[in-house]
Amino acid sequence: MGKQPVRMKAVVYALSPFQQKIMPGLWNDLPSKIHHKVFDNWISTFLFFGYVRRYQEKEKLAHRY
Repeated sequence: MGKQPVRMKAVVYALSPFQQKIMPGLWNDLPSKIHHKVFDNWISTFLFFGYVRRYQEKEKLAHRY
């Protein structure tokens, strides 16, 4: 039996930078979404900011050693 070529169609979806009305729901109520992200993960946020402050202090004191 011989091989027969199969026709395939590729569909590619892309957003034009000129058609920004397609995804308006992403930007609705953005401050509330950020608030929920921070306060639902407050432990991770606290640890991250603690790490950043410690790194900044080490960077300030690095010239002394």
